[in-house]
Amino acid sequence: MKAISVLGTSSNAGKSWMVTALGAWLRRNGVKVAPFKAQNMSNNSYVTLEGGEIGRAQAVQAIACGMRPIVEMNPILLKPSGNGTSQLVLLGEARQHIAAIDYYQHIETLWETVRDSLEYWRDRCDVLLLEGAGSPVELNLMHRDLVNLRPIVHLQGRWILVGDIEKGGVFAQIIGTHQLLPETARDLGLGFIVNKFRGDLRLFNDAEKHFRDYMPHLPYIGVLPYAADLQPESEDSLCSEAESKGEGAKIAWIRFPHLSNSQDSQPWQLDLGIETVWAKTIADLDNAKIIILPGSKNTLSDLQWLRTSGLANAILAAHHRGVPIVGICGGYQMLGKYLCDREGVAGSSGDVEGLGLLPISTEFMATKQVRQVQALWQSSQSTDKWMTYEIHMGVTKLIEASESSLIQPLLQVQGDREFRDEGMQCDRVWGSYLHGLFESVAVRQSLTRLANIPEHQSASISWQDHQQKLYNDMADLLETHLDLTAIHRYLDI
Repeated sequence: MKAISVLGTSSNAGKSWMVTALGAWLRRNGVKVAPFKAQNMSNNSYVTLEGGEIGRAQAVQAIACGMRPIVEMNPILLKPSGNGTSQLVLLGEARQHIAAIDYYQHIETLWETVRDSLEYWRDRCDVLLLEGAGSPVELNLMHRDLVNLRPIVHLQGRWILVGDIEKGGVFAQIIGTHQLLPETARDLGLGFIVNKFRGDLRLFNDAEKHFRDYMPHLPYIGVLPYAADLQPESEDSLCSEAESKGEGAKIAWIRFPHLSNSQDSQPWQLDLGIETVWAKTIADLDNAKIIILPGSKNTLSDLQWLRTSGLANAILAAHHRGVPIVGICGGYQMLGKYLCDREGVAGSSGDVEGLGLLPISTEFMATKQVRQVQALWQSSQSTDKWMTYEIHMGVTKLIEASESSLIQPLLQVQGDREFRDEGMQCDRVWGSYLHGLFESVAVRQSLTRLANIPEHQSASISWQDHQQKLYNDMADLLETHLDLTAIHRYLDI
């Protein structure tokens, strides 16, 4: 097995993008390739077929590589929940909430998990593509870094360094990072890439000469233009890719302080006649035709934020005007009448009232529901089946059976062999635990009909087919703009 690690000069330099694109490129060159990130910190997560939880970025990379996502692709996942703590997910299984200072006391034990996962891949793929985190030369963190240099030195593989020209100072970024690398890691360099160039690429023609003056032995792989239409989902819920998209009727998504699984909004970007907006203020909800409450890593805290920001009353007023309200996962729980987390297992503890738009109550328990399911949508206009997944703590129950005539399940899901009811719809309010709900064209069409948005035009391509085309186009971009000779030589392809 050969190994290539994609390191970055900073966060959001394009490491996840590059691993995805390289994986797609190697796959179509006949290479059996798998993605790997030792430790990820993100509230955007995915459920494997076995019921393990990993970062969404590694799941996307796996699909681009033509592989089924498994927990050995991301052995450590940290899900920030506020107050300096994160939920630790180890080999797909949720463990305790842990403070950063306590986490770092377990680095050597955690390294054993990372090392074992690296060894798992040795006879299971031709190439392992590793993704770094942040910068590999944070001098105060390097001695306890599990993600950047230690894995690739352990494998004696090679690294590629990605610099972000959009941030400015790209020469200092790349040259400085290279000079700060320890010698044992510096010798493993395969080359470097300048990423996210906007404008006329000819303006950067002389860049290689300047780099060569300071790094004569490290190959310049090239410069990649920024391609706005070739951006898969980011693992960062608050990145620029999660901003407003499209034109038309406004669909407002609430941007919680502890927002999770923001990628649930992305299928809407394929459609015409609608605009996706992330709302943080009351003004952001003006003229919204649909309001969606997404997932949260700290449901009670984010519910309190809804109230103090005034958004809670604005959502209730919109509902009174007939605007459809949708809650997904934590957002679904907030739409109920009561939420109880006595032990703080899902973040903040307490026993609070919800928004009261659905006759349900949620009690949080230590056991986390993590599973893939097949969703079945049926309406008078359409039927659809597709794969989705659940990740949540908390058991939600109907509390007002007398109103059952007004309440219907939103859809059905199939776990093992039998279908069961999932979610709820009542008085233009939808609630569901399913991440990937809007990957169904039929669901998106049904919601815009409910909201009376006649200008909505759903995409002719499915979300899954769109993603595959996207990965292939990303690979094309690499071939068009980069000199991949160093990679060819190392991999002997």
